[in-house]
Amino acid sequence: MHRITRRLATIATGAALLAGSFAAQAEGRIRIAEQFGIVYLLLNVAQEQKLIEKHGKAAGVDIHVEFVKLSGGSAVNDALLSGNIEVAGAGVGPLLTIWDRTKGRQNVKGVASLGNFPYYLVSNNPAVKTIADFTDKDRIAVPAVGVSVQSRVLQLASAKLWGDKEFAKLDKISVAVPHPDAAAAIIKGGTEITGHFGNPPFQEQELAGNPNARIVLKSYDVLGGPASATVLYATEKFRAENPKTYKAFTDALGEAAQFITANPEKAADIYLKVSGGKTDRELLLRIIKNPEVQFTTAPQNTYALAEFMHRVGAIKNKPASAKDYFFDDAHSAQAN
Repeated sequence: MHRITRRLATIATGAALLAGSFAAQAEGRIRIAEQFGIVYLLLNVAQEQKLIEKHGKAAGVDIHVEFVKLSGGSAVNDALLSGNIEVAGAGVGPLLTIWDRTKGRQNVKGVASLGNFPYYLVSNNPAVKTIADFTDKDRIAVPAVGVSVQSRVLQLASAKLWGDKEFAKLDKISVAVPHPDAAAAIIKGGTEITGHFGNPPFQEQELAGNPNARIVLKSYDVLGGPASATVLYATEKFRAENPKTYKAFTDALGEAAQFITANPEKAADIYLKVSGGKTDRELLLRIIKNPEVQFTTAPQNTYALAEFMHRVGAIKNKPASAKDYFFDDAHSAQAN
């Protein structure tokens, strides 16, 4: 009996130590999902300059940071809900979808914007001058059909043109393709993909690489001005249980935004290094210096898409404002 008692005590002590080690690891780990494009430049700079680790140390915590490359809002949302990442990087569309799905449970909300970028729907089909010109023979590449922010903006544009009942009219000719592959198809031509709703730098590469490529639609025109198309989001649990790690992350984003604005050339070099891409450096600089591009963590002009998605039944819960689906942090105080 004494041996059993001692053994149980040993097991209990081991379990307590194990639990303690897990508790100690609660702070200091963050896995971030990013996708393709210069819209993730804030994360690229934070990664290269180890800004999250820097702000963590200032707060007394050593943070292990891991970046995970995924493609499409669906894959990113699945990774977040399965616990394989702590922070998701995707469009406003996927954020609204997962906010709606987890409301009252995991309570996923936006953490920050990755900046304002105009997204272009580019086509290499000479017959396509507006979205009304696409036919069943065309295919429009998007990161995730019906989920990605590109797909949602295209739905909003369709609703404005054909009415809310036809908001998904172009979903049937849309296909899920990663941005690099879609850009290659537009530049090369001769494939079933004749349209690509992308993001920088892929859309600019297409316009420069194929004389038939033209802009059919601009996201800013659909949304009514500069907008935070790509954002970061997380669960309420992660934010609540990891306040130092969470703050180190948001502070790092803010520092990265200031760095890019002040040092566009260095930022371009960092993107080329971290992404491993072969994008023309001058093209990158033109994008970074584009007056329509703003590197800021404050969410801007997202509510038009939220209101539309609720109106057509894409989300069940109607947010009263952008503050409903963004955490109440200093940088998101004026979210709209």
